[in-house]
Amino acid sequence: MLSVVRVHLPSDIPIVGCELTPYVLLRRPDRTVTTDDASETNPLDGHFLRYKWYRVQSDKKVAVCSIHPSEQATLQCLGCVKAKIPVAKSYHCTPKCFSDAWQHHRVLHDRAASAVNDNGNEEEELFGRFNNSGSGSSSTTLSASASSASLTNGATPLYPAAVTQRSGGETWFEVGRSKTYTPTADDIGHVLKFECVVVDAETKLSVGHASTLLTSRVIPAPSPSPRRMVPVDGMGHLDPEGRITTSGSFTVLSYNILSDAYASSDLYNYCPSWALSWPYRRQNLLREIVGYRADIICLQEVQSDHYEEFFAPELDKHGYYGLYKKKTNEVFLGNANTIDGCATFFRRDRFSHVKKYEVEFNKAAQSLTDAMIPTTQRKTALNRLVKDNVALIVVLEAKVNNQPVDNPGKRQLLCVANTHVNVHHDLKDVKLWQVHTLLKGLEKIAASADIPMLVCGDFNSVPGSAPHALLATGKVDPSHPDLAVDPLAILRPPSKLVHQLPLVSAYSSFARTIGVGYEQHRRRLDITSNEPLFTNVTRDFIGSLDYIFYTADSLVVESLLELLDEESLRKDTALPSPEWSSDHIALLAEFRCCKNRSRR
Repeated sequence: MLSVVRVHLPSDIPIVGCELTPYVLLRRPDRTVTTDDASETNPLDGHFLRYKWYRVQSDKKVAVCSIHPSEQATLQCLGCVKAKIPVAKSYHCTPKCFSDAWQHHRVLHDRAASAVNDNGNEEEELFGRFNNSGSGSSSTTLSASASSASLTNGATPLYPAAVTQRSGGETWFEVGRSKTYTPTADDIGHVLKFECVVVDAETKLSVGHASTLLTSRVIPAPSPSPRRMVPVDGMGHLDPEGRITTSGSFTVLSYNILSDAYASSDLYNYCPSWALSWPYRRQNLLREIVGYRADIICLQEVQSDHYEEFFAPELDKHGYYGLYKKKTNEVFLGNANTIDGCATFFRRDRFSHVKKYEVEFNKAAQSLTDAMIPTTQRKTALNRLVKDNVALIVVLEAKVNNQPVDNPGKRQLLCVANTHVNVHHDLKDVKLWQVHTLLKGLEKIAASADIPMLVCGDFNSVPGSAPHALLATGKVDPSHPDLAVDPLAILRPPSKLVHQLPLVSAYSSFARTIGVGYEQHRRRLDITSNEPLFTNVTRDFIGSLDYIFYTADSLVVESLLELLDEESLRKDTALPSPEWSSDHIALLAEFRCCKNRSRR
């Protein structure tokens, strides 16, 4: 007889909006075990599994800590309540949690106070003075009444006969009848129960006892502080929803989303396991990406299976068409489905696809060694050069009123390059060679058509490095220290490391903008390179690796997504985190096409 051996969840902490799919191990009559699903329409050995999900509705409401959402709250900040800050942000699990989070938490108070009036007196009256614990606000032990005011979990069951048990102040409500379940806002603060039982396919009667598991309390999906678009030189204006809009402009997003294959708990042990799990991260990433409402999206580290099964269909629902280039697998030894690559999406109502170019640096490496390296050294050279990296180049045509332009002379084309130069930092020659190879390919496209260009991606190169210098200035100084590492002599003579594309980094526009309110954005730039202080933040590294370059003779920057500062990240953590689901931050720029000027 078919029997259930074990049921468990990959993560014990359920999050609103993130699908729960239990792992069910079955033993068949011949004693073999399987994880195959046994549904009523496709029974296994004459039996199928019947699933149910329940919510534990307790008479005692429970609030969740805003810093550690898997913990029950015991304190509430009264300043938040008085200032009408979202009540979920006022809860803390311990006095130490409240004190440690104060530097970040007080920003909420400051913003709320400045929104009420501009004199500092009311702020002091509202939030109190700093106390001897180091926190600048009063707090109170969370009472049942304070908790119940904040939680309005639904008591209306999804199914009519939902109440199955009531004892000890608890009521069980049936909320689902499939193997998977996605927690809703009504589930916040409640434990969920999963139940599966073997059923005879003929009699429809259950066989044996039900197997069950209980989850931790459902927590809300953490929401990071919103990042707003900032106009450059005051050219843009805000629509009612706070989005920068200028007629004829378009926006471009570049984001390394952190492949699940690289998101190991060993490497990111500071991130809670539930926040590092792919079911959670994919939903959080999708919410963030869709929320930016970019016209063009360039993503890096997108696994091939995640592109096909998740990002392509999900972004299609939001009006995007996608193109994908998977990395080659000459070096990669893992599951072919987990190979990552570059994905470029564009809004179907704004652009149409004209042409796609795929750059495989492994092929370029083969051609280079065949032409330059002696036969006896080619194997060694290829071992150094072959890294499976790729670039995806897409030529798009702008639409007017959701229609292509009929007049060929008035067609507006745009070339978008998306790449991830994933090379170890010791291989400076390989990194620079790959960037140079990409730029020479883009030069050929530029020579065949007068077309604006965008070069987006994770270049794994900090400002001041040789690859960044080549991108930003069109050349590399022969005395640059990165050129000292060139065992294959592929960078010689240095005079060949040039290109003629007038590329400028979009985020350097902040440094060229003057006026009241821009100083905070300039403080988030490196004063030497005018690049962001960081786009990648882990425990071991903080710096800029990601860029959006544009051809300055044909495009101008209208606005930029504001950069994160250190106060926007929790002081005791790095990325990824429950709020931000990649170790990189997203870059977003708004551009407008302009009349061509002379090239560099």
